[in-house]
Amino acid sequence: MNYNPYNLSGKRILITGASSGIGRATAIECAKLGATCIVCGRNEGRLLETIGMLDGKKHSYVVADVTTDDGRASIATLCGSLDGVVCNAGISHTAPVQFVELEDVERVFATNTFAPMLLVRELLHYRLIKPKASIIFTSSTDAVNPDAANSVYGASKGALTTYMKGCAKELAPHRIRANAVHPGMVDTPFTEHLMTTEEELERDKLSYPLKRYGRPEEIAWAIIYLLSDAAAWVTGSVLTIDGGCSIR
Repeated sequence: MNYNPYNLSGKRILITGASSGIGRATAIECAKLGATCIVCGRNEGRLLETIGMLDGKKHSYVVADVTTDDGRASIATLCGSLDGVVCNAGISHTAPVQFVELEDVERVFATNTFAPMLLVRELLHYRLIKPKASIIFTSSTDAVNPDAANSVYGASKGALTTYMKGCAKELAPHRIRANAVHPGMVDTPFTEHLMTTEEELERDKLSYPLKRYGRPEEIAWAIIYLLSDAAAWVTGSVLTIDGGCSIR
């Protein structure tokens, strides 16, 4: 066998928000490296599409809304013991600060912040996260430097990143690691509606030092590093994958 420190053979990985985008790409790439994936989302048809793209035959899916108690309970009931958890489900919200409504804040935080926090609590309660396991939270560069009209989304991701650090500190004695990835803009359905015109989209891409947005698999590869034994001494860290936008 060829040496590969990123090999995931024998690992069971739970991935939320796996119906499309970064979550789907993460499942596809994890499966290529030997992982057994449990993919979660609200749309059964799209989850089945994801399952159909995965190498191997032992994968499974859970139709669940991670923002609800019942949804998180279903995941905990069906997922079994885990070597990795990728909390990836998220939503965006764009509005200038003077137009932010309480219902917007509650909706965004419910999905981006509270859901992963409470899902991890549920999995830990039932001791489903094994020693030496890895938890990864998909945050955002907006957690540190939000774009205009993106303050609510950025705040939700900033809170998630802070939670990750506390999680890493508390779980270290149990040999469970927690880290976050901070993607910049990635070509996914999640970001398609953020620009009003194709010209505006192309101008924004050219503002990145590498002159393009990221691809979903490029974020997935960073997540795989954090899931793998190659990152066995990495916890409480943020891995920024942004095409250089943080230095522009």
